[in-house]
Amino acid sequence: MEKSVTFSDLGLSREICRELEKQRISSPFPIQEATISAMLDGQDVLGRAPTGSGKTFAFGLPILELKEQPSKHRPVTLILAPTRELVCQIVEALEPFAKVKNKKLVAIYGGVSYVPQKRKLEKGVDVIVACPGRLLDLIDQHVVKLDTLKTLVIDEADRMADMGFLPDVNTIVKLSSPDRQLVMFSATLDNDIDVLTKRYQKNPKYFEVKVEEEDISKVSHEFIATRNNTKIQALTEVVSDTDSAIIFSKTRMGADRIVSSLRLYGVDAVSIHGGKSQAQRSKALEIFTKKRADVLVATDVCARGIHVDSVGCVVNYDFPVDAKDYVHRSGRTGRAGMTGRVVSLIKNEEVRSARKVIGSLGIEFELKELDGKVLEKSAEFGEREKNRSSHSGNSSARRDRGRRDVGRGDSSRRDRYSSERNFEPDRRVSENGDRGNSKFSTVDSRGAKENPSSRFRKSAAPKTFSRNRTRGQGTRKSATG
Repeated sequence: MEKSVTFSDLGLSREICRELEKQRISSPFPIQEATISAMLDGQDVLGRAPTGSGKTFAFGLPILELKEQPSKHRPVTLILAPTRELVCQIVEALEPFAKVKNKKLVAIYGGVSYVPQKRKLEKGVDVIVACPGRLLDLIDQHVVKLDTLKTLVIDEADRMADMGFLPDVNTIVKLSSPDRQLVMFSATLDNDIDVLTKRYQKNPKYFEVKVEEEDISKVSHEFIATRNNTKIQALTEVVSDTDSAIIFSKTRMGADRIVSSLRLYGVDAVSIHGGKSQAQRSKALEIFTKKRADVLVATDVCARGIHVDSVGCVVNYDFPVDAKDYVHRSGRTGRAGMTGRVVSLIKNEEVRSARKVIGSLGIEFELKELDGKVLEKSAEFGEREKNRSSHSGNSSARRDRGRRDVGRGDSSRRDRYSSERNFEPDRRVSENGDRGNSKFSTVDSRGAKENPSSRFRKSAAPKTFSRNRTRGQGTRKSATG
């Protein structure tokens, strides 16, 4: 019988191995076995692995073995992650190992005060785990400098692309030391990730963990039209028809509000999200799996890796922004040969994006009221989508002609055009580069410009709204989920 590989065999130190034994982790996962030695040798790594495959330890343990010492504002290692939940999870997972190696970690993300983060950075930290937007803000303030960085890790690179963070990621990579080690993990390796690899990695070692794709063809898909003031009522009626349900919310605060509202209706519910400790999340999951609660409310990041065979229904309280999240959520039901049901509560302003996501998966989109009255079907909108596509093609041709015209002009015009293309397609920055003055405007889905002052009155957003939007921190998908 062949002897299994140990963490010690991979080159990890005695302190790290002892801590692993404390946590009752005896042997490495495949991605860890494949990656750790290559990282310890200083090689660039490209890993294809989904959340839940053990990749946090695959890149996290080797970087704690680095001998270099940090200095003020200059970390030894930087880990980029797309959401604050994932940032917190990475820090929480690595903290015990950092402690035994006398390493300092800091989590950097938006939505909180700069002051505590700045204080930690001024003292010098070994590892920064950060969301791209807040990190760039701190770099602009000269609080973080990456010119001596030894290792840069980009986790969930495909999700970074989905959320529109790749321009920020490109900027960060360019600001880092040219001889740094670059490690990337992604669930998919599409064109965006391929560009990053070819542009910045040096002969990377490629490793892949193959996983079975979620099969959502055997579950029913229902789409219910709701409004903000009727969502909880609709949700209560949906979950009352099933023995167990997982509800997806895009934010941690939203998850807690859903739990509180359901309890008022007499529904036993618990939640898991990045604002809870690992012990709290584990306890909530145990309560749900042992049928002591009928409903589990979760954010996307925390729900990844959850495997409960008897979930009767998945509810998208907040509709996902892309097909991958819809597939992942839907895969939580209809497991182990059981029937499954996926219900999405869709507000009027979400119908168009929902139709696009569902159409890309080949699922019929039939929007109904709660009483079952059909409001629209996919087939009824086929001609409209065709016309929209044709119109889009004509628009693309006009943009291409415009691009060629810009290309004939001076370089400043060409650079300005290029930078504008990096922002969200429904927003533009004024020609003079101002982001917070009266020249900033937004464009709605019909192409009509909206006065910025009226926008601020509606959302009561602070004056830093346009800067935060430009940075990309949580623009397309909430980074506070």
